[in-house]
Amino acid sequence: NLIKIPSRICLHSAEEEGVQGGADVHEDFDILEDSEVEELFQQQHILTKVGSEDHRVLVVHPDVKWGSKKPQLTTAELMMAEAVGLVNTLQNWTVLDKVILSTKAPDRRTIFGKGNFKILTERIKGKPQITAVFVNVERLSPRELEEAWGVKVLDRYSVVLHIFRCNARTKEAKLQISLAEIPLLRSRLKDEVAKLDQQGGGSRYIMGSGETFMEVQQRLLKERELKIRSALEKLRKKRQLLRSQRKSREFPVVSVMGYTNCGKTTLIKALTGDVKLQPRDQLFATLDVTVHGGQLPSRMTVLYVDTIGFLSQLPHQLIDSFSATLEDVAHSDLIVHVRDISHPETLNQKVNVLNVLKNLQIPECLMNSIVEVHNKIDLVDNYEQSEPDAVPVSALKEQGLEELKQRIEAAIVKSTGKHILTVKVELSSAQLSWLYKEATVQEVDVVADEGTALVKVIISNAAYGRYRKLFQTN
Repeated sequence: NLIKIPSRICLHSAEEEGVQGGADVHEDFDILEDSEVEELFQQQHILTKVGSEDHRVLVVHPDVKWGSKKPQLTTAELMMAEAVGLVNTLQNWTVLDKVILSTKAPDRRTIFGKGNFKILTERIKGKPQITAVFVNVERLSPRELEEAWGVKVLDRYSVVLHIFRCNARTKEAKLQISLAEIPLLRSRLKDEVAKLDQQGGGSRYIMGSGETFMEVQQRLLKERELKIRSALEKLRKKRQLLRSQRKSREFPVVSVMGYTNCGKTTLIKALTGDVKLQPRDQLFATLDVTVHGGQLPSRMTVLYVDTIGFLSQLPHQLIDSFSATLEDVAHSDLIVHVRDISHPETLNQKVNVLNVLKNLQIPECLMNSIVEVHNKIDLVDNYEQSEPDAVPVSALKEQGLEELKQRIEAAIVKSTGKHILTVKVELSSAQLSWLYKEATVQEVDVVADEGTALVKVIISNAAYGRYRKLFQTN
């Protein structure tokens, strides 16, 4: 499982960047007030108990050496390196120690067998400066481990969510994170009730309510979840309006996707010249979707959507929480898949991203037309192109961009059904100015003696139909 870790949501100048009349996209959808979202966000930060304090972390990677749960196309050392990278992404969190231990059943409650569990417990007890243990598995129930080790215990789900939380800036990002935290809250609730039951209080009825403590807490969690989902549904409708407005203006939409920290934002900055974009060399630097206008060699305007950073080994619950953001991908005209070709796990990352796209039920025509980009070729000694259809670039060094733009343009013309035509216009009429406004004019050859011009344009079926109706051409 993977995650498309949403990018910047604020629709950064979707209509500023070469798109006219964007003021109407900020229609009021009666979504939760900012103060309500912030209060909800901060409440859950306390309830999830990841904490805002600094941590000195022991990273533990359970290595499955055989069987169906053994990871493919990777190694324990590379998976450990990614886990360490996650911790280092968090400000003032420090990896104090790390260890790879073998296990036959990583889904058991204590993860390891008795021998390795004892070794790990002694290691933790021998380093009192350790404040948290990060066990590199998707999900675990931390209660028994925390009782055995006396420190906070985290899994990939809780660590990545904490990174999201630290990077969240917009209302939608905070709501999506709050929704993704609901399973953590339910897990914590079960642990708290189990403790109360041991004390004889978890199943007692609360005076006058006819409900047990567990039932009251479950009801409150459900109400919280419904409130968040309702707010996200309103934001989803706002997205649909934004998409319809972009479609009505016939600007092609290109979704730029890839594994986290593969260089998507840097590439979009290079393609568009958008100086407002400030890429950061860290995992999940962006959490929302932003849209940036750029021009292709033909002067056709396209909108590049900076989407999500993906990551392996994350549950579907996390993907589901960000489904509204990911919807934009399915409605785009083209997907550009950016790969960090210098990364030792680049092939594994490619497989993960493509698997998530398939699980998102992306239309087959979009999947078949993906433009693959090999980014960071400047970091590979003697780079040789092993996949003939991929476009090699260095977004940072701005190498290979012209070839990429040409590939994107050809794919867009094909996917959108646009036509490249040469039409004859009367210079005394409004035909030429109309074409400049409604189509992409590539060349104009004036025939002075006739008072006409031959105009080469890229034009959609709908626009060409309007042109013929207005100017009665055959």
